[in-house]
Amino acid sequence: MISNFLTNYWPVILVAAFIGWRLFRFRKVRMQIPQLLEKGALIIDVRNPDEFLAGANPISMNVPLGQIDSRTKNLDRNKTLILCCASGTRSAMAVAAFKALGFKNVINAGPWTNTLVKG
Repeated sequence: MISNFLTNYWPVILVAAFIGWRLFRFRKVRMQIPQLLEKGALIIDVRNPDEFLAGANPISMNVPLGQIDSRTKNLDRNKTLILCCASGTRSAMAVAAFKALGFKNVINAGPWTNTLVKG
């Protein structure tokens, strides 16, 4: 009976497990943000400018995903970067892009609303 259940519903179980893991990870990062900001971390929102203007953390910097190469030349590659977007998908892609450019400490905070934490 259990094997029938797993055979029939394994895609649903897998998706639910992934969503649960992702929510847990974003919550864990959210709890770390105040300490990271105290140590000089930057919040970078990788959404497009229209999305950013519609609502963003006031201390965040807007660097759209497609402009990372050209807009990060003056950033300290040793500084911790906290990346966010609308859902966490673009910021996950941005983590890879920043790391490819030599940034050492890059964290995906998921949705930009996760960065609205009190210190």
